[in-house]
Order: sequence, then structure tokens, then C-alpha cells
Amino acid sequence: MKKNTSISLTPEGRLLSLDFFRGFTMFLLIGEFTGLFTHLVDPLLKGGVFYFIGTQLHHHPWNGLRFWDLVQPFFMFIVGVAMPFSFAKRTERGDNYRKLLRHAIQRAFLLLLLGWALYCIDPGRITFRFQNVLAQLSVTYIIAFLLIRKSIRTQLIFSFALLGITELIYRFFPVSGFDQPFVPDHNFGAYFDLLISGELSSGHWVSFNALPTTAHTIWGVLTGMLLMSKRPPMQKIKILVIAGLIGVIAGYALDPIVPIIKRICTSSFVIVTGGWTVLTLAFSYWLIDIIKFPKLALFFAIVGMNPLFIYLFAHVGGAVFVYSIIKPFTMALFSWAGELTANIITGSIVWFILWYLCYWLYKKRIFIKI
Repeated sequence: MKKNTSISLTPEGRLLSLDFFRGFTMFLLIGEFTGLFTHLVDPLLKGGVFYFIGTQLHHHPWNGLRFWDLVQPFFMFIVGVAMPFSFAKRTERGDNYRKLLRHAIQRAFLLLLLGWALYCIDPGRITFRFQNVLAQLSVTYIIAFLLIRKSIRTQLIFSFALLGITELIYRFFPVSGFDQPFVPDHNFGAYFDLLISGELSSGHWVSFNALPTTAHTIWGVLTGMLLMSKRPPMQKIKILVIAGLIGVIAGYALDPIVPIIKRICTSSFVIVTGGWTVLTLAFSYWLIDIIKFPKLALFFAIVGMNPLFIYLFAHVGGAVFVYSIIKPFTMALFSWAGELTANIITGSIVWFILWYLCYWLYKKRIFIKI
């Protein structure tokens, strides 16, 4: 088999443009744990550029779309893109489908276990909820894997069927009090959470989101297959841009009929964010594989090579621990500029330290994965 020269692979056989995209996404995710994004929406900054950026780094309260609403679809999609590469690498190594399936099931179970465990930390008790990225990824990953050998047509039909089924369930769910599809805590998703965990989640998030967002992972698989193909690089970008634009236009056009709501993952939300996600991947591919910016790629790819570790480290209190160490020094040095400025500086330094931790792992060639 001839080497595909239209993509940039690292010495470890990793797709650099995908590591860049994954790293950019993870870099944003760990930034959330530094407290910086919260400080940017301080009333003292209201009306300014930083305040606007801060609002874009928070989820929309209900019907609408902000930049931060794209991060979770990014992650679901990126996992899908990586799957054909991993599948091909393991097959080339001699693994048969049964072995691949066993690994996929084990990985999905571990993702679910880790995602579920994160929800048991804060309340200090066992509670079965899986609104976070890892838990929902366990569902999207195994479904996408089971479809990976199917035709493009079958995968597309299945992905849109999931959105159609979700739409029908929400609109025609017959239980009184939970029959208002687009009203917070009065829809099927809220009922499903009560059924499996006995309580509603704060912020109107629902576990059932794992089903419709599976479309993001399936579309990622199809994108990975496209990137692996022998098509010319610019043709790949053309296909991705056209597909992305169709998704963005269609998603926004659906909004008057199906509100774009991230917290319950409506079909219009999945389609519009799918479009933005494909466009972002197209840009990453163009930036890294076509015009080539290796230093920029490496800065983010360093985080993208250890996504599970840095996500868990930040989530279980690592970021808070680092913050508690740095804050006394920054407050002493920058308190003259005001508490808000000192907090922003503190958050920025913590963000850099988290990145440097990933850099240290990269230099040591330590890559933690399941």
C-alpha cells in the first residue's frame, strides 16, 4: 500500500491535523477549569471585547448558539475521525474484527465508568448520571464502531434516523408534565433522567443527549475515511466545506421549527454544530496539511496527545490545586491592578501550567490512553 502523502503523520503514526484540532478543543476545555472564563464575564467588563469573548466561552442558557456550545460536538466528532485510522492500524498489525470489537467494548465501558465516576465526586455519593463528555462518548463510540464497516449511505441514513427518532420521542412523549419538547425540565430528556437517576440535573442537561450526538461521531468516522482516501487534498477540503456549509445553513434554517438547544441536543443543534465542526476540521486540515504551520500545530497537538489525562486531571481538582498554589503569589504581585485583573492573570498562568504538564508528558513520550 502506498503511503498517503496528502496527510501529515507524526513519527508515532498520528494524524497531525487531527491532533491539532483535538488539542485546540482540549486546550479550551482545560481553560474552563482555570476560572478565567468566569472572570471574563465580570460585570466590570460588560460591554467590552473581553466580556463578549467571555460570553462566547459559556453555554447559551437555552435557545441559541454560542462558540462554547461547539466544544462537545468537536470532541465527539474528533473521536469519530480517529476511528478509521485506529481501525486500519490495528488491522494492519494483525488484529481481527473480534479482537477489535472486544477492545471497543472495553474502551466504551471504561469511558462510561470514568464519566459516571466524575458525577459521584461532587455529591460524595453514588448517582447514575452521564451528561458529561466521557460518559456520552461511551455510547457514541460503540455505536459508531458497529457501523464503521457499513457503507457511507448506511451510516448517513442511520445518523439522521437517530435524529428523527429523537425528534419524534420529544414531540410525542405522552407523560403529562414531560410532554413539552422544548421547555426546560418538562421534556422527555428530563423524564429519562428521573427514570435512571431519580433526579433532574442542574442546568437542564439531559443524559439522553448521548443518542442524538452519536451523529457527530458517525460523521467523524465518515470524515476520517475521506481523509484516508487517495483523493487530492484540495478535493477533500472542497467536499468538507460543502458538507459543512450545508449543515450550517440547514441547521439555522430549522431553528424556527426545531429550536437550536444545546442542553437537550435538538436535531437542529446537532446539524448546525455538525456543520461548524466539519468546517473547523477542513480549516485544520488546510492549515496543517496544506500550507503547514508545524509550530502552531505542535503547540495544540501537545495537549491533543494526552486528552484523557488532562481532562481527568483538571476535572478531579488538579486545576483547582494549581490555582490555590499560584493565587497567593499573583494576588501579592498584581493586587495593585485590582482583584479582577489579578484573577485573570492567575487563571492565565494556571492555563499555561496545565499546558506545560502536557508538554512534559510529550517530551517524556508518555501518552495515556485506554
